[in-house]
Amino acid sequence: MRLTLIAIGKLKQGPERELAQRYHERFEETGRKLGFRGLLIHEIPESRARDAATRIAEEGATIAALIPDRAMLIAMDERGDNADSATLARTLGRWRDESVPDTIFMIGGADGLSPELRRRATMRLAFGAATWPHQIVRVLVLEQVYRAATILAGHPYHRV
Repeated sequence: MRLTLIAIGKLKQGPERELAQRYHERFEETGRKLGFRGLLIHEIPESRARDAATRIAEEGATIAALIPDRAMLIAMDERGDNADSATLARTLGRWRDESVPDTIFMIGGADGLSPELRRRATMRLAFGAATWPHQIVRVLVLEQVYRAATILAGHPYHRV
């Protein structure tokens, strides 16, 4: 199974980008040994539309165009579930074992994801009740993907 992170906005040079890159590289190393075919990252420029509804629609259409058939969609959504790391690991492992070809993590822009993408999502996840900048959410997603791989590998990175 290939994992893809589609995010609105680009990470500029700095600590967030360095940390995101570190978790991405760690996952690539661990994930391939577990049967994952890699982790792609698509950065989509933020819409320049004046109103939020148009921005959400434009960004949503761009994300939707990158979603392959039969993909499982995970929407990062402040109204989503607060799944723990072990649950995410079990879910990704199950989908991998069921030969799901792609799992897509979607991070919307400042206005969030389109209602259509939230409806299409197989899973909606939140990192608690707080509102997080999308740059931080990207780092958190990449860390949790790496953590899921270490859980599946029985690596001591994840301690209970």
